[in-house]
Amino acid sequence: MENVWKYQRLIFSWVTIMSVGILTSVSAQTQPQKDLPSLTTVKNPAEFSLESDRQPFLPAKLTTSDKPSEDRAIIGSDNRIPMTSRKYPWSAVGKIEGVGDDGGNYSCTGTLISEDIVLTNAHCVVNPATGKVSKAIAFLPNLVNGVIRDKNDIAYATKVYYGTDFPNKESLQDFVDDWAIVKLDKPIGKKYGYLGWKSLPASSLVGDTRRLVLVGYSGDFPNPQQQGYEAFSAGKSNTAGVHVGCSILRQKDNLLYHNCDTTGGASGGAIISKIDGKYYILALHSGWNQVNGLILNRAVEMSRLDEWLNRNR
Repeated sequence: MENVWKYQRLIFSWVTIMSVGILTSVSAQTQPQKDLPSLTTVKNPAEFSLESDRQPFLPAKLTTSDKPSEDRAIIGSDNRIPMTSRKYPWSAVGKIEGVGDDGGNYSCTGTLISEDIVLTNAHCVVNPATGKVSKAIAFLPNLVNGVIRDKNDIAYATKVYYGTDFPNKESLQDFVDDWAIVKLDKPIGKKYGYLGWKSLPASSLVGDTRRLVLVGYSGDFPNPQQQGYEAFSAGKSNTAGVHVGCSILRQKDNLLYHNCDTTGGASGGAIISKIDGKYYILALHSGWNQVNGLILNRAVEMSRLDEWLNRNR
């Protein structure tokens, strides 16, 4: 399969990856940054009102589309296409803009899994180097070319829970639980919809099936300097890249490895599949590492979230 092993070594870095300033700019439009909701770390799942194997929700006013983009644009061997659709399920995906514990800006990807809850990576809400939670997090739903449908739909995190605070200094063991849930200050999922998730056994996921989709706001995509992407004037990471037809290739040490095209900024991106006509998250993109000398993108199993919910009922 073309481009399976060819990836750029651009990984999320808490200190060095800087956002385009959306958090700062939207804060000025909606509320002063000093008045942003403070973040609280909670451990009780009841605070989030989530159930395992959550079912998806399609708002009555939203239509669905299997196509993330009306026009398929392929640059070289990169299989990503820009997410320009405002339809469901793409409407439930958004960009995370955060201010880290050190005051630096960063960006990730998140997906609505409830009216006011977003699923992302743990390393998108807590600094792996210090174990400290971000100072502020904003969620921009269905961001396309730097624009959302209504600026009043920008939501801010009020509570977070993360599967790990990286006690082993970002060892692979830490990334097994590299997931986090973020409670927002408004129920925008009623408008944008939200995805469900399924904890499927690895045996049913692994294989070159080419039936999965990864959505993420990668820091290198789309590049308006490249032919075909000139219209994306907001620049890189302000439109999600979507790889349709990728696969989970293996499971090792409680981590999944996939061949979906992605780079830094797509951390927390959902790996999605359509099952019985509904859209579910089957895994959560987490970054990359080497396996037997090969560079592979890794993902978190959704069973890790279910285990936490069931364990703490």
